[in-house]
Amino acid sequence: MSELVVRLDEAAAAVRAEVPGFTADVGLVLGSGLSGAVRLLEAPRELPLGAVPHVCAPTVSGHPGRLVLGTVGRLRVAALAGRLHPYEGFTAEETVFPVRLLLHLGAPVLVLTNAAGAVRADLRRGDWMAVRDHLNLSGLNPLRGPNDVRLGPRFPDLSAAYDPGLRALLAGAAVEAGVGLSEGVYAMMAGPSYETPAEIRMLRTLGADAVGMSTVLEVIAAVHMGARVVCLSCITNSAAGVAPGILSHAEVESAAREAEEDGVRLLRAFLARLGGPP
Repeated sequence: MSELVVRLDEAAAAVRAEVPGFTADVGLVLGSGLSGAVRLLEAPRELPLGAVPHVCAPTVSGHPGRLVLGTVGRLRVAALAGRLHPYEGFTAEETVFPVRLLLHLGAPVLVLTNAAGAVRADLRRGDWMAVRDHLNLSGLNPLRGPNDVRLGPRFPDLSAAYDPGLRALLAGAAVEAGVGLSEGVYAMMAGPSYETPAEIRMLRTLGADAVGMSTVLEVIAAVHMGARVVCLSCITNSAAGVAPGILSHAEVESAAREAEEDGVRLLRAFLARLGGPP
């Protein structure tokens, strides 16, 4: 883990070599099909993730693999357009490294977005859900191995991993933006195959409202580093057995693009509230 601090220092130095003196107020991760929301950032500076030392580039469609630095109102924002997933072959530590970098650039708040399948029957394509809690069913944890106390404690508390104050701020922003928003529990499965109908019945029994293949490891790493976290899921499809039809990544990307305008309005209103009055 001590080597991790060195790698983070080197990656942050490379970013600041491109954008001197940059310090983030907010880290933002844009998931499947939602990368177009980077247009929220004013005066953006883009770096390919693969050009940043120790950072891997995504291989999945809908994840362009860019680090975008800019401002939204009074806030300096470091945004990842696309994320890494363990199913691409990355380790848990590699998967969360880009998010750790956002926090190492100074961000005390992490805003995550993802695309998710509906487990709860009343969730529909295009709905937005604030994550209240999660189920880590991936079998992975980015904190395995030696712990460096410079990054965080050996045993971080996840009882309020999704910050209640930020969730309240997000709920108010949704009303202001005119975007419907529910709350629920997000379950992470390993992927890349979609879940079976039996697995979805299991998830419903366990209390999951939506399911995906990302995000949870990033949340664990962020809480480990002391960040406040809020997460927004775009419901892009009904999970297996919930509704008839064949599941596909193309459908996920299409639904996310259709819902993007609502997502952009919601994020803009949230960041404005987070930044406070001028």
